[in-house]
Amino acid sequence: MSDLILSLEGTEAGHRLALILALTAAFLHAFLGAIQKGRIDPWLSRGAIDTAFIVLTLPIALFFVPRPEGREWLLILGTMPFMFVYKWLLALAYTRAAYTVVYPVVRGSGPFFTVLGAWLLIGETFTPTQWTGVGVLMGGILGLAVYNMRHVQVDRERLVPALWLAVATGLAVAGYTTWGAFAIRGTADPFTYLAWFFVVTAVDMPLIAAWRWRRMSQTPPVRDVFRLGVTGAVIGWGSFGTVMLATRLDKVGEAAVLRETSTVFAAMIGWLVLKETVGPRRVMLMTLIALGAVIVELGG
Repeated sequence: MSDLILSLEGTEAGHRLALILALTAAFLHAFLGAIQKGRIDPWLSRGAIDTAFIVLTLPIALFFVPRPEGREWLLILGTMPFMFVYKWLLALAYTRAAYTVVYPVVRGSGPFFTVLGAWLLIGETFTPTQWTGVGVLMGGILGLAVYNMRHVQVDRERLVPALWLAVATGLAVAGYTTWGAFAIRGTADPFTYLAWFFVVTAVDMPLIAAWRWRRMSQTPPVRDVFRLGVTGAVIGWGSFGTVMLATRLDKVGEAAVLRETSTVFAAMIGWLVLKETVGPRRVMLMTLIALGAVIVELGG
C-alpha cells in the first residue's frame, strides 16, 4: 500500500485519489460528530476515543510499519502541540454552545487558515478562481452558523466566548493539517507517520477524562463510553488518515477545503438519521458549500 501511495504522488491519478480521500474524510468527520452529538460529556467522549486510539494503534505502530528514524521522530512529535490545542479548544467550545452552532464556525474558518498555512510552510498557492471558491464555501458554512444561532436555543452570555473558541479551534485545525502535511511528506513511509500520529497525539485526553470521571456526581454507563470510544477511533482512523494521505498526494489547501464539505454531510446525516428539520434556507447554504468546493477543484 505504501508503494502504491508513493508511486501516485504528483500524478493525475494521485490527484483523483486525493479528491476521493478528502471527500471520504469529510463524510467520516461528519459522522464522527454525529455520534458524539449531545450523548456524553465532550471531555469523556474524546478521552474514550483517544484511549481506543492508543490500544488499537500501538501494536500497528510497533510491529506493522517501519520504525521512525532520526528527523522523522521530530516531525511526528511536532504534531502533538497542534492536536492538544485543537482538542482542548473544541471541548471548551462544546461545553459553552451547541454542536450545531460551534461546528460550522470551526469548519468555516479552518480552510482559510489552512490555505494560508500551506502557502507559508509549503509554498502552495491558489488561483484567483480557487480563492473565489474558498470564499463561497466559507460563506455557506458561516451562513449556516448564523442561521443556527438564530434558530437554536443558546445561552447568549456564553455564545460570544464559544464563537471565539470556535474560531481559535479553526486556527488549530489549520495548524495540525498544515504541519501534518509537512510531516507526512517528510516521512519515508506515510503509514509510519499515521500510526505514530494516532498514538502520540492521544496521550492527553485519557488522563483528563479519568480526572473528570472521578469528580462527576453521575457518570454515563461504561458500556456507552466504551462503544463510543471504539467506534470513534475506527471512524477517526478513516477521517484523519484519509485527509493526511490526500495532503501527501496533492495540494494541502485543496484537501482541506474539500474536507469542509463535512458540513453538508453533517446536515444530511442530521436530516436522514437524526430526523432533524432541513428547511429551504439550509438547503441553499449547503448548496453554496458544495459549489465552493467544486469551484476550488475546477479552478486548480
